[in-house]
Amino acid sequence: MRNITPMRTAKIGYIVMSVIFILGGITMIAAPDTSAEVICTAAGITAAVFGAIKLISYFSKDLFRLAFQFDLAAGILLLILGITMAVKPQMFLGMVGFIFGIGVMADGLLKIQTALDAKAFGVSKWWLILAAAVFAGIVGLFLIIDPLSGASAAAVLMGISLLAEGILNLITVLTAVKIIRNQRPDSDDVITVSAVQYR
Repeated sequence: MRNITPMRTAKIGYIVMSVIFILGGITMIAAPDTSAEVICTAAGITAAVFGAIKLISYFSKDLFRLAFQFDLAAGILLLILGITMAVKPQMFLGMVGFIFGIGVMADGLLKIQTALDAKAFGVSKWWLILAAAVFAGIVGLFLIIDPLSGASAAAVLMGISLLAEGILNLITVLTAVKIIRNQRPDSDDVITVSAVQYR
């Protein structure tokens, strides 16, 4: 039987990071005057940790291969970008909102693909992933084009984007990650939709 510890670690890590994103988003909305340097440093540390979790998630080989299918490249990128932002936040002070926007919009677009794959796979709540992904993508686009003036308005928008990203990842991991205690290794077993009732 396959060791389910990496899958469980990945799922718990995703849930914890999603909650951190949600709390961070609420904090930024409530306190939009936080300095850009503090935001950069905090975002860098968070991104680096989340990048490491994404790499663990990708290699955990969860049962249906849906939630973590794009996490290899995303994990490496977040890890590198996060470490750089945390160590040298001054380099990103003028474009932190743009970086936030690119990341959130890209994740939203990838999660739309995940939602469609989940629908084809028979996941009953695929539409929740789709709705959250579309919302996150729209918020990310707003951050990129930056239609609002003023640092406080931009901070609120970044807070909303963090909130959207946290909700998106939480919904995805709770609906599209299935851990089966007696799951067999890939080499010994071919998993089909009919093998496990997923509701």
